[in-house]
Amino acid sequence: MTVADLPAVMGLEEELFAPDTWTEWMYRDELARPDTRHYLVAVDADAVLGYAGLISYPYEAHIATIGVTGTRQHEGIGALLLDALLAEADGRRTPVLLEVREDDEATQAFYRRRGFAEIGRRPNYYPLSGKDAVVMLREVRR
Repeated sequence: MTVADLPAVMGLEEELFAPDTWTEWMYRDELARPDTRHYLVAVDADAVLGYAGLISYPYEAHIATIGVTGTRQHEGIGALLLDALLAEADGRRTPVLLEVREDDEATQAFYRRRGFAEIGRRPNYYPLSGKDAVVMLREVRR
């Protein structure tokens, strides 16, 4: 992902995550930290179909975001993005954490298929919607 991708990414943010969207400033800040951030876009015919981001710390990594436009979901794009982030985390030998909305059972199942397990909940994690988050963990893969 580059700054040039942000207009398309922001459109997908609104489509997928409203009202709990990130701001363009948040993405610009993330992209300015390449030593600890790894952001990707999936592109087809010059259109951004999806995006994903990983935050890496010395002892853990965190899936910051992942999304695929609704018209192209269930085609494996999200799985490719997630697998790329997990490969990055595996290269750093860190466990991976993420949060997902408690009412998004399909996405929770998607993560479970990649080795994630629920380890807790965060009440009111998504402040604009008031939704709780399910915290999931994938242990280090060697």
